[in-house]
Amino acid sequence: MRLSTPIGGVASVAVALTPGWVWAQTQQPAPYAYDCGPHMMWWGGGWYGMIFGPLVMILVLAAVIAAVVLLVRWIGGPWQGAVPPHQAPHARTALDILDERYARGEIQKDEFEEKRRLISRG
Repeated sequence: MRLSTPIGGVASVAVALTPGWVWAQTQQPAPYAYDCGPHMMWWGGGWYGMIFGPLVMILVLAAVIAAVVLLVRWIGGPWQGAVPPHQAPHARTALDILDERYARGEIQKDEFEEKRRLISRG
């Protein structure tokens, strides 16, 4: 059931058979200087088009950029925090290292206490 083809064909034939003098009777626009039409530089809307046009363009561009940023963040998943991946989340101090060495049994109790006293002074 393709009705658009017969209707389109009938319309084409009607336009083709319309006499030229009918088309010639249509009202022509008033002649304008340089054939530019009315209000060429003012776009028929006045001065506010020159101010609000760029503002609206900037707002639309900002909205598109914000939408892209939000989409990328949404696709990327949650952020892992403020610490960059190349840095340790917790900087180890000399006391931490000394405690680990003592816990592994690398140093004896008297050496551990002596080094701990030296680190605490410095």
